[in-house]
Amino acid sequence: MHTDTHFQAKQLTVGYNGRAVVQDVTVTVPRGQILTLIGPNGAGKSTILKSIAKQLTPVSGSACIGGVSIADIRPGDFAKQAAVVLTKRPRPERMTCWDVAAVGRYPYTGMLGILSENDKAKVREALALVGAENLAERSFDEISDGQMQRILLARAICQEPDIIILDEPTAFLDIRFAAELLDILRRMADERGVTVILSLHELMYAKRVADLVIGIKDGLATCLGTPDEVFTEAIISRLYGLPDGLYAELFGGL
Repeated sequence: MHTDTHFQAKQLTVGYNGRAVVQDVTVTVPRGQILTLIGPNGAGKSTILKSIAKQLTPVSGSACIGGVSIADIRPGDFAKQAAVVLTKRPRPERMTCWDVAAVGRYPYTGMLGILSENDKAKVREALALVGAENLAERSFDEISDGQMQRILLARAICQEPDIIILDEPTAFLDIRFAAELLDILRRMADERGVTVILSLHELMYAKRVADLVIGIKDGLATCLGTPDEVFTEAIISRLYGLPDGLYAELFGGL
């Protein structure tokens, strides 16, 4: 069991052009655990993830991996430490699914970007792990959104990251593959010590996969705890503005 602190946010305030969207997020995630962000649409979950992924500069506060501020990690080094799968789907032309997955090896290939036999083995392994070997020769821009999500996860796995950051990874998936994808992330956390930070829309998935859950609403982190601590009628009803009784009706078996 990995217990050392791996990701930490301290009074992290994120937003655009210096204007705060979410303020004062403070959370510590041990190595090999899964942190899930939940909350209403537009609450700022994606803004937090983009800031952790170095795509936005925080307004204030800090985010650290292994005790080092993300702001101080060079892009090339960050690509070896962190893999990012955000909502916007890339649409590369004339790239096969193999090519897209293989992009995850580029931080390791040197200037010419030539894949070694070891790199190719890592790509095959990643495609197999997400059940996408049969897509390898398909054109990436001709496959379904759900298949794209598999390939983008394979690309992230190819990076052999210490941390994976995902925004709504189950959004385009049917329930079967959504469950499979979350199981893959769970295994990566448990078996490889990968720290996973993701946002999820579906509360049943969040309760199933998370070690820690943080709720975002009205520009604040309104709750933080284990799934058992957060998934109560009082907390979830307040987070989503549910009328009395609706939580029990919708999530009675959750």
